[in-house]
Amino acid sequence: MLNENIKRLRKSKGLSQEELAIKLNVVRQTVSKWENGLSVPDSSMLMSLADELDTSVSTLLGESVSESTSDDLKIISEKLEMINLQLAKKSMAKVKTVRVGLIALCALIVMIFIALAVMQSSYLGWNYNDPELAVAGTILHGFEFVFVRFAPIVFLVSLVGIIFTYKKR
Repeated sequence: MLNENIKRLRKSKGLSQEELAIKLNVVRQTVSKWENGLSVPDSSMLMSLADELDTSVSTLLGESVSESTSDDLKIISEKLEMINLQLAKKSMAKVKTVRVGLIALCALIVMIFIALAVMQSSYLGWNYNDPELAVAGTILHGFEFVFVRFAPIVFLVSLVGIIFTYKKR
């Protein structure tokens, strides 16, 4: 809701993302991230944003408060904490997806290596006078040639990626 309110209020003031960014001393991409819900402004920036958009912080956060209370800052920080937790959950979901993909890639590489070892390049003994066997043998040989050279590199890079996804943030 915060992202939609920022975008709506900015447009109602006739400001572009660039103009608002200049007024807040941030880059345009920061305003874009706020409006797309990829990040949230911190509490001091939220107050500056409210001032520039001629509104209250409560309105930016989606509340309609008729009178100001002493607990406003606490409420704002709780809402920002909830938004940050949601962003952290999205980020962790992306990391888990990448991790599962890398693990699957490693498993696939191992399975292909096992299949190639079981085959023992049996296609090299085929009768290449038969056009179908010649084409199949050439394709298998080409695949094995490329796979054996690049798969170990991809495997190691994937392992490093898996390790990095397990590190604490």
